[in-house]
Amino acid sequence: MKFPSRLVRPLRPGSLLTPVALGTLLSLGGCFGGNGGTTDTTTALQDKVQNIVVIYAENRAFDNLYGRFPNANGLSTVLNTDGTVTAAYLPQKDRDGSTTLSALPPVWGGVTAPGSSVTVTQAQSAGQPNSPFNIGTAFRASANATIDGSVVTRDLYHRFFENQMQIHDGKNDLFAAWADSGGLVMGYFDYSASPLYKLAQQYTLADNFFQGAFGGSFLNHQYLICACAPEYPNADTAAAKPTITVLDKNPDGSYTHQLSVAATSKASALDAAPVFQLSGNITPANYFGDGKFYAVNTMQAPFQPSGNAPVDVSGNNGLYADPSKATTLPAQTQTNIGDQLSARNVSWAWYGGAWNAALKDGTQAPTTKRSVIYAANSSGVASTDAVDFQPHHQPFNYYANMDPVTHAADRSTHLKDYDNLVADAAAGTLPAVAFYKPEGLYNQHPGYANITNADQRIADVVAKLQASPQWKNMVIVITYDENGGQWDHVSPPKGDKLGPGTRVPALVISPFSKKGTVDHTQYDTASVLRLITRRFGLTPLPGLTARDKALTANGAQPMGDLTQALNL
Repeated sequence: MKFPSRLVRPLRPGSLLTPVALGTLLSLGGCFGGNGGTTDTTTALQDKVQNIVVIYAENRAFDNLYGRFPNANGLSTVLNTDGTVTAAYLPQKDRDGSTTLSALPPVWGGVTAPGSSVTVTQAQSAGQPNSPFNIGTAFRASANATIDGSVVTRDLYHRFFENQMQIHDGKNDLFAAWADSGGLVMGYFDYSASPLYKLAQQYTLADNFFQGAFGGSFLNHQYLICACAPEYPNADTAAAKPTITVLDKNPDGSYTHQLSVAATSKASALDAAPVFQLSGNITPANYFGDGKFYAVNTMQAPFQPSGNAPVDVSGNNGLYADPSKATTLPAQTQTNIGDQLSARNVSWAWYGGAWNAALKDGTQAPTTKRSVIYAANSSGVASTDAVDFQPHHQPFNYYANMDPVTHAADRSTHLKDYDNLVADAAAGTLPAVAFYKPEGLYNQHPGYANITNADQRIADVVAKLQASPQWKNMVIVITYDENGGQWDHVSPPKGDKLGPGTRVPALVISPFSKKGTVDHTQYDTASVLRLITRRFGLTPLPGLTARDKALTANGAQPMGDLTQALNL
């Protein structure tokens, strides 16, 4: 089900355009879901909003957390009050794409993460009906277990090609078939007591907001700042060659988005998780039609902090990741939103939780065991002593103009720590555009983080921002990088070969928010970029224009720019 973009109020009779406003209007026209031509909205946005803060959490589909939110397009569409399915529910199919599964597959490896105070095994998860289910209560009978927000559940596939296979041309009926987590993809939480849920009730919840790119965190963080996929030149002759994905082909020799299934893979999703010939990190050459290789699954930054250690720590070597590793991505040179803001002398910063600690951790000798980067406790779960910093969640650190030697001053200006965010908010010195990325402990990612810790941290950050002298002119956007492999009942609009992917939650918190409102406008991750672009009179990035052209060509609406959630 899709909702059209709302139209904002028309230009007031007799209104005149200043030269600046006219130039901004012409540069933005056609890129913002029907709002680009509304001069009074643009002028009001530029007059009233001085700070845009983006908080980027992890791996939750909309229905997984907000499926029961009042007045939202949620689970009531597909579930009756007694938990039985409605006629609108499209049941999960088996891997042949046509056979309805008699039940959901077991959760392969069990529901809960190792070391959890609550345990639900694979056997105890079997036999769930083919329908969405409440994770909190579903396993009381089989395992005497109640799973609340403090429990860490297992991770799920959330990768570029798998996501497309699960979406299945908009039917969303192959999530269980192509998951490595079996039936867990269909689970949801009662999230109504959480601090973020309460903020959503107070401010604006967007219920038609999609992850910008198919797949996982790495690519969607890149999409958040450049509306593009990273390039890996000549990957077929480079260290990355072993990570080039194997795909099925069309009769004309072009690539499909279907991963080639291994001969050992079971035919039915009820028997085992799928096995692919190679679900790699790099697309085959020419997948996107331009002869290039692109990184679509997790690759590591060329600069520390990185998931790949330095070669050694002689000279400046400790500041870099080992370039010979197959997962080290070459430094990127595409234009991103930071470049555009800097060119206009607009202040901006990316605040990473545990950034300073991770930077120190990453510049140690390669033989030294890391205590921050990808460092969880002995069970693989993030904790206050092992925060599990995720370097692939730091997109600007992949760019050549953040080189730690040749651009040291730019790094110190734009790449900062959570403690800097807190101090800047209190002092009223936040830059015009600020991104905040919580470290693993506080980001809600299944597999190593629970829901509650992130709720408390992010709600606390919002409270600190509301206490800031800058709050009166601020817009906060809280959203999620991607769905984390979880099912959602809403079909993504058909765009380009990058996305959009599955629906995710988004909150707009501001003195200008439409209070207590569910906004049905169609958005995606790059709607954040559209808002920043419109506010600061930037030229739209090529990916924004390409996405909206593709949406229109496929009969869908262009993406909104989040001004529809504001009273300006």
